[in-house]
Amino acid sequence: MIQPKPGEVWWIDLGMRSKLRPMMVVSREDPNPERALSVCVPCTTTIKGGQYEVPLPRVRWMPGPDEGVVNVLGIEAVEHHRFERRAGRYDSPVVAAVRKRIGWMLEI
Repeated sequence: MIQPKPGEVWWIDLGMRSKLRPMMVVSREDPNPERALSVCVPCTTTIKGGQYEVPLPRVRWMPGPDEGVVNVLGIEAVEHHRFERRAGRYDSPVVAAVRKRIGWMLEI
């Protein structure tokens, strides 16, 4: 059974034109989840410079030579059966920045 951890980036089947998309897990780690799902945000190299983007450091396990961002507007709960393969994991300061932007977006 898949147990995604905060900060991990997974290639996820979102049912969009048969493409896998990289998404970062932002939900808390739960050893006994009620459901097999995690809250995730999409990672992209399409940078628009908006307030809802959080810059991501360049890492060797993400494809392409470009820097990327997380777009918190794309937040969604993803069922674990859609998780295809783990790409890597961002450090806790990156996860904290993403969670802070989500809090700002939701005014919490």
